[in-house]
Amino acid sequence: MGVVTPGFTGRARGADPRLPPGQYLTEDFPVLTAGPTQRVNLDKWEFTVTTEKGEKRAWSFRELTSLPSEKFTVDIHCVTQWSKLDTRWRGVPVESLVGDLDTMADYVLVHSYGGYTTNLPLADLLDGQAWVAYEYNGKPLTPEHGGPARLLVPHLYFWKSAKWVRGLELATKDEPGFWEASGYHDYGDPWREQRYQGD
Repeated sequence: MGVVTPGFTGRARGADPRLPPGQYLTEDFPVLTAGPTQRVNLDKWEFTVTTEKGEKRAWSFRELTSLPSEKFTVDIHCVTQWSKLDTRWRGVPVESLVGDLDTMADYVLVHSYGGYTTNLPLADLLDGQAWVAYEYNGKPLTPEHGGPARLLVPHLYFWKSAKWVRGLELATKDEPGFWEASGYHDYGDPWREQRYQGD
């Protein structure tokens, strides 16, 4: 008889192999925010990328949505333990917004309308891993789900996919964002259950 840690049950039989440990499947799309839903006027919306040297690029919503975009289907995983599979989006790959910038940055602090921030390694936003998404299921992204545009980084817990995104601040040093400063994990890999500092 093998040794089993008390309380460990393993993955349920028949569970989808795309479901990280500790997660359950949902068919709906729960709405969770760190504050009130932001409703940003498209005429005033702006997305910026700023390097550690202060170089800045900016796009209006019309300019951003005129850039080459991708339609993609990904699974998303919330730190509150729900997962939703095969979600369909459209957006601009982050690498096309930062790819040719003159930067020595290794980190990014993501800024949202409403003041929310989250931090990420820059490498996790490149090579087809992240998008600035503005459509969900073939329709404009609603404010409740982060519209007019949100960052989408599906390989990390969903709090890293900042709603109402307004900019990326590139940096040579890591700086914790809103939830990270409150004890959430700095990285947030759902497959390693990195929910809180020390996980």
